[in-house]
Amino acid sequence: QVQLVESGGGLVQAGGSLRLSCAASGRTFSNSYMGWFRQAPGKEREFVAVISRSGSSTYYADSVKGRFTISRDNAKNTVYLQMNNLKPEDTAVYYCAGGPPGYAGTSRRPQDYDYWGQGAQVTVSS
Repeated sequence: QVQLVESGGGLVQAGGSLRLSCAASGRTFSNSYMGWFRQAPGKEREFVAVISRSGSSTYYADSVKGRFTISRDNAKNTVYLQMNNLKPEDTAVYYCAGGPPGYAGTSRRPQDYDYWGQGAQVTVSS
């Protein structure tokens, strides 16, 4: 069983930066694509970014492209989300998620992820 634990959330002013980390337990981390999703109050969970198993491929939601960067360190079993130029509309609970081990591609769909973290609150004030 894989467990994911997010950290690094908090309160920041618009234009500021935060880096989220997601530490994974288990031996399957390097064999799984990893994604970040977010959910704002009253809204559905939405895709933010995904990174392939090796880290060679990354994809972003249009709303964060050019501001957010996803990366991973397979030696540390950790995936990161660097968030720059934050906006009030980025306020949400951010979740990291892991895909099924052994799948070579990536996905933007929540239903294609097997493991989820507990979430980290990010609040951006105007």
